[in-house]
Amino acid sequence: MPEHDGMAGHGERYFVVLPDCEATSAVVSLLHGPGVRTLKHASGRPWLVGRWGDDDITAVTAGDTRLAVVGCCPVSPASLTRAAERLRDLADLDRLACTLPGSFHLVAAVDGRLRVQGSASGLRLVFATTVAGTVVAADRADLLARLTAAKLDERQVAVRLLWPVPHPLLSTPLWSGVTAVAPENYLIIERECRTSRQCRWWTPPGPTRSLADNAPLLREALTAAVDARTSGGGVVSCDLSGGLDSTSICFLSAAGSARVIASTWPGIDPGDDDLAWARRAATRLPCVEHVIWSADESPLVYEGLLDIDDPLDEPTIGMMDRARVLSHIPRMLAMGSRLHLTGIGGDHVTWCSEAHYHTILRRHPRFALRQLRGFRALFHWPLGAMTRALADTRSYRRWLADAADDLRGGIPEAGTVALGWGMPPRLFDWVTPQAWHAAKEAISEAAETAEPLAPTRGEHVDLEQIRETNRILRQWDQMSARIGLPMASPFMDDRVIEVCLAVRPEERVTPWRYKPLLVAGMRGVVADECLERTSKAQAALDAAAGLREHRGDLLTLWEDSRLAQLGLVDADRLRALAQRPDTPGLRHAILYSTIGCEVWLRTLETSHTASLMGRPF
Repeated sequence: MPEHDGMAGHGERYFVVLPDCEATSAVVSLLHGPGVRTLKHASGRPWLVGRWGDDDITAVTAGDTRLAVVGCCPVSPASLTRAAERLRDLADLDRLACTLPGSFHLVAAVDGRLRVQGSASGLRLVFATTVAGTVVAADRADLLARLTAAKLDERQVAVRLLWPVPHPLLSTPLWSGVTAVAPENYLIIERECRTSRQCRWWTPPGPTRSLADNAPLLREALTAAVDARTSGGGVVSCDLSGGLDSTSICFLSAAGSARVIASTWPGIDPGDDDLAWARRAATRLPCVEHVIWSADESPLVYEGLLDIDDPLDEPTIGMMDRARVLSHIPRMLAMGSRLHLTGIGGDHVTWCSEAHYHTILRRHPRFALRQLRGFRALFHWPLGAMTRALADTRSYRRWLADAADDLRGGIPEAGTVALGWGMPPRLFDWVTPQAWHAAKEAISEAAETAEPLAPTRGEHVDLEQIRETNRILRQWDQMSARIGLPMASPFMDDRVIEVCLAVRPEERVTPWRYKPLLVAGMRGVVADECLERTSKAQAALDAAAGLREHRGDLLTLWEDSRLAQLGLVDADRLRALAQRPDTPGLRHAILYSTIGCEVWLRTLETSHTASLMGRPF
């Protein structure tokens, strides 16, 4: 049993992985505090130290071997023990890592060496640093920065002002001396405790299977992902927006062991048909309690920015929607919910990028041209932009280098972005020349060695969007768990993602059918009439209204701007912009990254990061 001082509960969770050497005693002394638990190496020295609930970890021993899964994974202690008994080398864990359902970190100690990995989705991350000459790892970068008194890397703050932050720059931590482990890799800490390296454990599947073959596999994988959350019984809550994604999660949850509460927030847009579809789903789920909140009570985008004090290890555009995402939690807790499930991720995995047609055009031109004509009619792509994007044969490395030279450019036309390597990063007129130079330099350096996440631009864009979204989800989960109700997004489990990525893109994304893979996978699980929806609410009015309603908060935000103090933004220009909330360019959410950075810098001053370790700054 782990030693601990009180119960960690939900709250602020973390763990640190320590090698088996005497030098780690200095680290342990820094981590001591209320609710801190310890698991030990065979030598008696600490192996895992942190805060976690009883349901957050399954850890076993087999002789001197230690093996743990941290997070959501339905593996039994007996099964995990058998896996530990078979271990002879850290690489032997690859098969286990690629087969277990759920979303989790995997940590092992074998023959004096350590293996630490997160999820391929990028939801569970791993970071490393050196403390007193010893390599240590953790699931939070801010914690390692605190352990080493690391300085904030101001160039990386400038990089996070980009809209958006391109691969691979988003994965770089914001503190000097703290490194990130790529989601497809695991970290090895060697026996002498002073050196480490990364090894690949995951490769995305090639998109070669038919939709008909993989639809049953999607049903199986998504069912397992939901069951992993509901099998403990009790009460769980689910978003029920009426969309295909959240509706699928609700139907699967209702078939499990837990009592389900479905939660619907109607939008303020009169054209928003979410509520009608949510009610339609609820009528087919008589065992589910359906709670409909008042649209007037729903927080708008930009609400509560001045009050955010969550300890996060990186800026996030999720700050803008924090109030909206968390507004239901007190009431869900009052109704007994122990976990809140979302349908986030369905858009990213069951659908895919139209950029796949850049490759399909070269293999099956006649078929691709017919599909592209359909996309052009559906999304109103300008013919010239679409043609230029299809003719573009630049490598990812070349595309990134070119992006560094055009950071002040305008917002590209839709067809260019949809069929290319992604949205090229932009900086806007409130960003100073100092920040522009720092960001340009960082992108140029990255472009010298950058490799795409997958061989084709469509596959790359799919993975990049999944990982970008999971970085936001990771922060929302930390915010939500801190006030008592953890979140889960089953679509983002590795096994679900793998099934979806393996489907041929021409069957996953088509102008003629909406989310065909999800519809086929959920046929027989979700009521047929609920699978007929082809619309999707955009919440554009909610965002515009929020900008007008909370412009006073934005003015206050820029009055004493931390970004301005670092010389990265012109606060006068931002104040002027806050007084013009109907500026057309703001419809594109171009302020999000700047606000995310500003709010995050302010949270660093609240001492909550240090409170993870039970001590103030």
